[in-house]
Amino acid sequence: MSGGGPIRRLLTRSHPTALSLRRRILLTITVGSLFLSMFLAITTYSLARSNLLAERTDAAINTSQRNAQGMERDLRSLPPTTEVAAASLARVGVQDYLIWYNNAWTGGAATFQNPSVPPELIRTVIDNGESASQIIEIGDQLSVVVGWDIPGVGSYFEAFSLEETNSTLSSVRLSLMLAAAISTGLAAVLGIFAARRAVRPVATAAQAASAIAGGRLDTRLESSDDPDLRILTESFNDMAEALQARVERDARFASDVSHELRSPLMTLAASIEVMEARRDELPERSQSALDLLSGDVTRFQGLVEDLLEISRFDAGAIRLHLEELLAAEFVRQAVAVSSLPETPIRVSERAEVALIRGDRRRLARVIANLIDNARAYGGDRVGVSIEVINPADEPISHILIAVVDNGPGVPEEERQLVFERFARGGGAGRRMDSDGAGLGLSLVDEHVRMHGGRVWVEDRLDGNSGARFVIELMATELDE
Repeated sequence: MSGGGPIRRLLTRSHPTALSLRRRILLTITVGSLFLSMFLAITTYSLARSNLLAERTDAAINTSQRNAQGMERDLRSLPPTTEVAAASLARVGVQDYLIWYNNAWTGGAATFQNPSVPPELIRTVIDNGESASQIIEIGDQLSVVVGWDIPGVGSYFEAFSLEETNSTLSSVRLSLMLAAAISTGLAAVLGIFAARRAVRPVATAAQAASAIAGGRLDTRLESSDDPDLRILTESFNDMAEALQARVERDARFASDVSHELRSPLMTLAASIEVMEARRDELPERSQSALDLLSGDVTRFQGLVEDLLEISRFDAGAIRLHLEELLAAEFVRQAVAVSSLPETPIRVSERAEVALIRGDRRRLARVIANLIDNARAYGGDRVGVSIEVINPADEPISHILIAVVDNGPGVPEEERQLVFERFARGGGAGRRMDSDGAGLGLSLVDEHVRMHGGRVWVEDRLDGNSGARFVIELMATELDE
């Protein structure tokens, strides 16, 4: 269906950013502990409330039964009047009561009156002649009301306050809430520890993968006693060994081929020099053929040298000969021996006193490759700029060396691709006169990364058409 794509994209945008594995573990443990603590707290409170109310109700039933029996004895031994009943109850200290006697209500406390007794309790005790109890609210207090039928006399109702029970339940509720909060907090701390422990193997594997991607192909994970982690470790190490073997095999192949090609190339170059020495004796067509052969041999020699350099990178045989270089002066010298020695160079005032630490020969190769690339893809109008990226009130820490051309530029989707091996960009296929093999920018990237820097390509800053290749290197300031 044609509408599926937009709808799916809309739903994807509406989803929140996925949580990391560590946060998911922490959230799971914390939320699980919170729900478990709440469940235990609610269950404990319900059981405590049920038991306390049951105990209080049983005590109220027993007490009211004794009071009812005492009142019944007094009413049977004395003239059965409400005064006698009231005196009998007052003698034992009962205040919250109601007596149904001679079809009339008599009460002891103003708060406990006839409307306070639930109708169902009245029906059960008075109409059915059965004893019963019920928990109700009298005024603002929760109370338990117990009713007794006294045969031949009437009915007796007594109320017992549950205020003390409520106070006890409030204390229990507060304690359970504090316990739930403390247990949840402890679970969160435990979750942080558990999440770190659980994610540590993943982080170790990620570091190992990053090291392999950086060229340290001999990186391996340590074996583990955990059966689950052992599978991960063994699979990762097997993959790393297979990758290392393949890269080394490819590197050996490129190195062997390059070395084997150098000898016939040297022979060809020597033969061309001999022919160049007798160029005037050759006919015009032979001279044209000689020029083509000389150009192809030169390009072939450059390709072989680049392949040898790449194979050294892959084999880890590159060793930098570091020395302190005055950045501006070094770039001027590197440009002077490049394919465009008249390239204009713009140097900021602070960049004139910036020092870099690097391998002179390899950094000069970087500058030369960038100028060759700018000449091949952007014409002969090439410029170089050097500037410090730190503000004036801060010491120098990084320097930018930029090579700018007036070509069509590099599309955004190709700005990472151009630094890969044998990649020449989308426009390379349309430029039949380009003599590059697609290794120059790859070597630039390798050399700059070995110096602890980075390289990227962007549009020109002045808005004109063209590309701007930028190298960022660590730098210091020259001591006066």
